Amino acid sequence: MATTVPPILADAPGHARTAARASAWPWHLAAVVLANSCIVAGLVWDISWHMTIGRDTFWTPAHLLIYTGGAMAAGVSGLEVLRRWRLGAAAPADGVRVVGPFRGPLGGWLAIWGGVAMLTSAPFDDWWHNAYGLDVRIVSPPHTVLALGFLAILLGALVMAASAQHRAKDADATGTTSPWVVAYVMGIWLVMVTIFTTQAHDRTLMHSAGFYAASALAYPKILLAALRTVRLRWAATAVAGVFTLLLCLQAWILPLFPGSPLLGPIRTPVTHMVNMDFPLLLLFPAIALDLLWPRLAALGAWAQAAITGAVFTAVHVATQWPFATLLMSPLGRTPFFAADNIPYQMPPTWLKPQGLFQPEPRGATVAGLALAVGLAILSARAGLGIGNWLRTVRR
Repeated sequence: MATTVPPILADAPGHARTAARASAWPWHLAAVVLANSCIVAGLVWDISWHMTIGRDTFWTPAHLLIYTGGAMAAGVSGLEVLRRWRLGAAAPADGVRVVGPFRGPLGGWLAIWGGVAMLTSAPFDDWWHNAYGLDVRIVSPPHTVLALGFLAILLGALVMAASAQHRAKDADATGTTSPWVVAYVMGIWLVMVTIFTTQAHDRTLMHSAGFYAASALAYPKILLAALRTVRLRWAATAVAGVFTLLLCLQAWILPLFPGSPLLGPIRTPVTHMVNMDFPLLLLFPAIALDLLWPRLAALGAWAQAAITGAVFTAVHVATQWPFATLLMSPLGRTPFFAADNIPYQMPPTWLKPQGLFQPEPRGATVAGLALAVGLAILSARAGLGIGNWLRTVRR
């Protein structure tokens, strides 16, 4: 009896090769993800340097790490564009043309722009400090240009990672690490947002409505974008887990190294590197959103945003408020929570060294929390939009 091989089996080797190619981690994506890791590590180190030592020179190790990340992202992405140009018709088809005959990944073009913006901001920042002295706020004009560069490189990595994830899914690839790469990049996104909203998330404000309004505006959009984009069952939890781990590591590692101020005035004695605060408890709202999300599939986008925004705010307030009390207690000043991180410029009579919260009338707190719910809903709706767009990216 004649036998035939079923088409699906006959094509199995070719299908396996296609799936293997789809599940591979592109070298330029790996480099841009590493560049983002360098940038965020440099940012945290730079903040610690300012709180411990002061800005003694532009060429600090933290600055060099930040700009190395920017140069790496732009350089590697530029090389990938040139490589595809040399390949011509044999180049991968998942690119876009931006300049002349040059094609490259959409995320690569974003990384090139971001790296150029970062490197351009370097002499601007040096001139700014020489002209105006130390920064009194994180957000200054040169830092704004720098931040736009960070965000472009971060978005570039996110677009490339999401694209690799979707292509692997389209090819029915198994064993791909792409979803975890997307989750890792989104976790860095959470850290970046926290860095640039540090003043709104100061520990002394954790019993004030403004703190939760800032959280409501900043974080739901990232967690909801993760729910729509990352192909993991616990997508939001994975992203919040990356955020928590990265900020825990800096809180535990930085104080192990000695450091002392080189600029005055010195108002608080410092003998070791001052860390950023212990991470916010975003894991709990993330877990709540992951548990809730499958039940919201049949609802419209605004209904999903309304429910998830309200749940995020409720869980965030219920967990962060009592945790803030712990951080302000003697238990918070243990090596695990590392809440003895007082910058040398801060007088001991201020609220943070004394372990006190910014006072606020109860009526203002209630009204502010209601505002936070509204902001969380808008942020969640924006996150759904971002996630829907990221789901369409294949280039």
